[in-house]
Amino acid sequence: PIRCITLREKNCWGHIRIGLMDMSKAKPVFACSWADRSPLHEAAFQGRLLSLKTLIAQGFNVNIVTIDRVSALHEACLGGHVACAKVLLENGTQVNAVTVDGITPLFNACCSGSAACVNMLLEFGAMPQLENHLASPIHEAVKRGHRECMEILIANDVDIDLEDSQHGTPLYVACMYQRTDCVKKLLELGASVDLGKRLDTPLHAAVRKSSAEAVNLLTDYGASLTRRNAEFKCALDLAASNSKVEQALLLREGPASLAQLCRLCIRKCLGRSCLYVVHKLNLPEPLEKFLLYR
Repeated sequence: PIRCITLREKNCWGHIRIGLMDMSKAKPVFACSWADRSPLHEAAFQGRLLSLKTLIAQGFNVNIVTIDRVSALHEACLGGHVACAKVLLENGTQVNAVTVDGITPLFNACCSGSAACVNMLLEFGAMPQLENHLASPIHEAVKRGHRECMEILIANDVDIDLEDSQHGTPLYVACMYQRTDCVKKLLELGASVDLGKRLDTPLHAAVRKSSAEAVNLLTDYGASLTRRNAEFKCALDLAASNSKVEQALLLREGPASLAQLCRLCIRKCLGRSCLYVVHKLNLPEPLEKFLLYR
């Protein structure tokens, strides 16, 4: 069935789009323009590269914005159209343009999951880590489960423990949205296992979401079972009775094995560079794999 809807996706759009949605696929199949959008915006959003080049050749300003300060580059990145984004960037569009909602093209690229757009924007000088009041690209990438985008940002010196006042750390967001792949990769890359959102830890979030897999990952990396949140509750207090999560937590109660304590101690000494420097210790291969959870 197809019906007419009004979409408001504040974190990505900063404006209202009216269109038709195919309910079987839950994707917009048609969208119409509104007063302050230029043909450049529409061509960029729809990925019409030839039309975009023609409009630029005709003298359209690549930095024209809507009343909400949405640029054509925002639209190209939201649609994941890297070729359109490249043409706009090569013609002088502002790579760090910000909408009234604090959204940048890089944020939109992370929202769409376009690693190609993320790389392109960074090549043209996009700031991977923004001021606190602006929407955070890495948090959006994690929230959507776009692990490759997340890894690119971390490789470009984004703080892996960047704490957003609204969302907490990337690891906390990964647990909240049950993005287990992101949880695993963040831990591998050295994210602080107990740093979440204020007093709430990633383990609290994982237990609240009944994610036994995330709970096992976090406890493997040394998450504290005794940390208490603002309600003075530890992780076990939040677990449903007789659930897999409760069983996983109960199995981890009591002292850790000597091997586990040694692993955590060595990884703590090596810090976030553990993944890259552990081979310099000249350890036997089985021991090196153990330290890297492989």
